[in-house]
Amino acid sequence: MAGNSTGEERAGYTAPALEKGLDILELLASEAEPMSARQIGERLGRSKNEIFRMVYVLVERGYLHRDGATDQLALSNRLFELGMRTPRSRTLVEVALPAMERLAGSVGYAAHLVVINRGETVVIANAAARAEFNFSLQLGYSRPATDAASGLTIIAFQAPERRRAMIEESLTLVADKPSRTELDGLLDRIVDAGSLISASHHFIGVTDICAPVLDKSGHGIASIVMPCLQKLGREQEFEAIRDRLAAACREISDALL
Repeated sequence: MAGNSTGEERAGYTAPALEKGLDILELLASEAEPMSARQIGERLGRSKNEIFRMVYVLVERGYLHRDGATDQLALSNRLFELGMRTPRSRTLVEVALPAMERLAGSVGYAAHLVVINRGETVVIANAAARAEFNFSLQLGYSRPATDAASGLTIIAFQAPERRRAMIEESLTLVADKPSRTELDGLLDRIVDAGSLISASHHFIGVTDICAPVLDKSGHGIASIVMPCLQKLGREQEFEAIRDRLAAACREISDALL
């Protein structure tokens, strides 16, 4: 019937400019290192002019970051930020934040909701504590996942193949790589304990207390970390804080199921 497109016709629709842009994004997402426009063109079999125009638009729109010194290109966090606007991501923050605020208010330390993106941890929500002195991470703060208590806690609660892939992706971002045997042992201990208490990898006098937010299969989708200042005479509180944090994470996990 006139005016109706068949499935075969719809399947033949193309959008060359869109396809070029997606090819660039997918290529850079699969690579561990930034690439030049020339390298991208060679890998995709595109001319220099095709790549230049598309790269210019992607940089202008914030999807790519261009290093001013080397002129190399890498993905920005723009796609991740878009992903965080989806209903599922909003649900995670919306469910977690009230529990985090209650927790922070009860123990006196800030709580941070963390996910992993492309091998790095990213703080996507935080709840401040009403205390004279506190330690809080900004939204968007990131570290290589294997170099952060929050990232190790998420990685620990994964199926073996997924755990291995997440470790490999993160280790590309780390100069001083840990022993895989030691790393696997640490991850197994986190699973056995159900949470983690450890000295901060980056700040003196701070102890990270962390527990996972799990999906219905028991796999980590996020973690909550509380960086705790070591106050004189209060070291014994860390175990009690871990218990409260683990309970809050279970509450969030149950609400997401």
